[in-house]
Formats: sequence, C-alpha cells, structure tokens
Amino acid sequence: MNEKIKNNRMFMQCPSFADSMFESDQKSGVAHPTYDYYITSEFIELPTFDAAITDSSYMNLLDKRRSERVYTDEPVTQEQLAFMLWSVGGIQRASGASTLRPVASGGARHPFEYYFAVTNVDGLEPGFYHYVPTKNIGEKKVTIERLGPLFDDYENNMNDLVVGQKWVTKAPVVLFVSCIPYRAEWRYSDAAQRVMLIDLGHIGQNLMLSATAMGLGSCCIAAYDQKKCDETFSLDGVDEYTVYVLPFGNLKAK
Repeated sequence: MNEKIKNNRMFMQCPSFADSMFESDQKSGVAHPTYDYYITSEFIELPTFDAAITDSSYMNLLDKRRSERVYTDEPVTQEQLAFMLWSVGGIQRASGASTLRPVASGGARHPFEYYFAVTNVDGLEPGFYHYVPTKNIGEKKVTIERLGPLFDDYENNMNDLVVGQKWVTKAPVVLFVSCIPYRAEWRYSDAAQRVMLIDLGHIGQNLMLSATAMGLGSCCIAAYDQKKCDETFSLDGVDEYTVYVLPFGNLKAK
C-alpha cells in the first residue's frame, strides 16, 4: 500500500480523546481564545431574513438538494445572503469558551471564519466581505464588514483561486471558509484537526439546505489554490487558512 494512503487512513481513525484533552491548554488552565474577531470598522447590518424562506418542508429540502453550478444573472437579495451566513455561523448563545450556533461543531468550538466575494447582491456594493457574528449574539440578525473592492480582473483571478473552475466566477456570492485552528486545539490538542474536518461537513450541509430552502443553488468545493486564497484575505496560512469554498446563486431553469 502507498505510504501516504496508509497514513491518511490512519488519520481518519479515532484518536484517544482522553489523552489529547488531558494534554490540552484547556486542561492546563490557559484562557480560551476569543471569538470577537473583525478586521475593519466598516460594518453593514443586513435585513432580517424571516421572509426569505420559500420552502420549509424538511423532506422537500432533502429531496431537492443538489450540487448546482449554473446560476442566472438575477441578484441574490440581502435577506438571502443574511440567512445563508446565519445558518452556518450565527451565534445563538455564548457561554464562556463555547458558542452555540445553527451548525454543529465538536465541543462547540466553531473554529471557522467566513469571508465572501460579492458580485451580484441587490443593494450591496461588489467587493470582499467578512461575516461578524459576535455583533448579533442571540439575535437572528447578520452584520458584515466590507474588506475592499474585487480584483480588477475578477473572472481570471477568481478562476485562479478555484484552480480553473470557471463556473464559480459566475456565482453572485462565493463564500470562503477559513479555519483558526487554535480555537479547537485549545480543547482537543492534537485530536483537533480531525474534529475540524468533520465540522466542515456540517457547514457544507447546512449551507446547501439553506440555499435549497430559498430556491437558490450552491456547491461545495474542496479544490482551490490554498496560497492564493489565503493571500486574498490576508491570512497567514498557519494560524488561519482557507479550508472550504462554497459559491451560491439563483438557479438557471433546467
């Protein structure tokens, strides 16, 4: 068996959580990492999203959810964008080291941040943005911050970020999920990385079901240029780095 494959199979197996947690910073009494994380002071509060849902039947959502890669020129609404962000990162309750959110996360650690490129959201200037869930703890509201304009040659540069998947450049919104690993390592030490990978699956499923509930299409992408994505959002690639890409938009009729 190829040695790399063998090692990767071992990584998928469950480690001793008791050993890892015994050696963790949490066990040693180190203060937990903060979730209050923002980059600029240019905050935008999006509208409430109560009316954005067009299909609330859980069975229908499971039946209709598909990976969609073709989008129309119709803009995504701010309400739809708000619901998509809240469904993966909204903080319903914060208690000490933990935050409870619509998406599951091992140990309630939620070690992820959400950046996104906007090209076609109604009433929102095209550009790069970051979701700031700590601004609306316990509320079904969403605050974002504007990071700056899009690339001068957006299509070619976005195409480079997603290693030649040209259809992504047509999406009204492209969500980039980053990981701040210490948020999980503080509790799980060297077992944290496996837990974080499992958590990413929860994020993808929540986002795709949320898109389906509003008649939108989405797709989860694991292939991207790590270095270029990190550079785009000024991530250092060690203490924070890109781990997932999820474009979404209005569906083209089939």
